[in-house]
Amino acid sequence: MTGKLLALLLLGSAVLAGVGMYYLQVYGFYYTVEPQPGRDVNLVVVETDQPEPITYSAFQAIDADSSPIRYRACFETDLSLDQLSGFVALDNAEPLTAPGWFDCYNAVAIADALKTGQAQAFMGQKNIHYGVDRIVAVSQDGKGYVWHALNNCGEKAYDGTVVGEECPPRPQE
Repeated sequence: MTGKLLALLLLGSAVLAGVGMYYLQVYGFYYTVEPQPGRDVNLVVVETDQPEPITYSAFQAIDADSSPIRYRACFETDLSLDQLSGFVALDNAEPLTAPGWFDCYNAVAIADALKTGQAQAFMGQKNIHYGVDRIVAVSQDGKGYVWHALNNCGEKAYDGTVVGEECPPRPQE
């Protein structure tokens, strides 16, 4: 009888731990980001290499303090892809997935739109966090998506490779 009770206790603990970990990964650490006009949706200008805000509406965003690459956002813009030609375009941007409950952002659909030319990715801001760039994708119908991605320095810093001189110094914490 003691063995059965111990097995049930272990099984119950494992189920509770699994449910807790799932909740924390999918829901627990995320919070809603309040819109900050002029700061939410920027694109890097080709000529100046500096971010500049674009017009947008219907902004929704989530973030988490547990990782600099958990930021996801959706918006709408009245700018066409032709009007965005003065900004730094990215050819190989890969959107990161978002939690299923963040309905406006679908990484697979965004990736397909980028691949087929229905959308274009742009550099939103370089090094928004150390080693992390903000990527903005805009589709032909004016829907926009934002995510953070590791840049070359971030990939090196987080995998343990020597960063090298081409990367800026890490900020002091």
